[in-house]
Amino acid sequence: MTRLIILGDELVAGTGDMRGLGWVGRAVARTEFTSETHVISLPVPHENTSDLAARWESEVMRRLGPDDEPLYAAVAMGVHDIPAGIAGARTRLNLANTLDGLYKLGARCMLVGPPPLPGVDSASIEALVKIGKEVAHRRNIPWVDTYTPLVNHEHWRAEFLEPGASYPGQSGYGLLTWVVLHEGWYEWLSA
Repeated sequence: MTRLIILGDELVAGTGDMRGLGWVGRAVARTEFTSETHVISLPVPHENTSDLAARWESEVMRRLGPDDEPLYAAVAMGVHDIPAGIAGARTRLNLANTLDGLYKLGARCMLVGPPPLPGVDSASIEALVKIGKEVAHRRNIPWVDTYTPLVNHEHWRAEFLEPGASYPGQSGYGLLTWVVLHEGWYEWLSA
């Protein structure tokens, strides 16, 4: 059985999506797996990369099957390093350690960057995107930039027009899913 593990923050859980699918549920629903696949979402709301680096191993190890089973792991970056004041060098190290640890377990990894979100400084998100891209490229793993295609997207921005809207709704998660699917999802899972 193939295991597909998705680590990340509340966007992995689909927070704000009335259907409860988020981008992970939508991506999985649009994927024709060639073998039995156990999809395991492991989100923690408001998680930053330091918290992720501290928890991923205990979470993943409990869910591993026999050594010969294919393992895929997607790490979805959030924006929570910004309000936590985590320096770029620390973010880079946290991501590198997490991805390297997953690789040592035999996982085929993918890194998904943070999308634009209201109330979060765009320049700071762009800095996270740059860090994520560098970390992924140094490890020769797929990188999904969700920020660039969505930052000025009319429908993405419309998701946040309601007062207090902090998360995308159904349409926003649909857009986020489209970006993930068309930026290497299928190629990654067929590798």
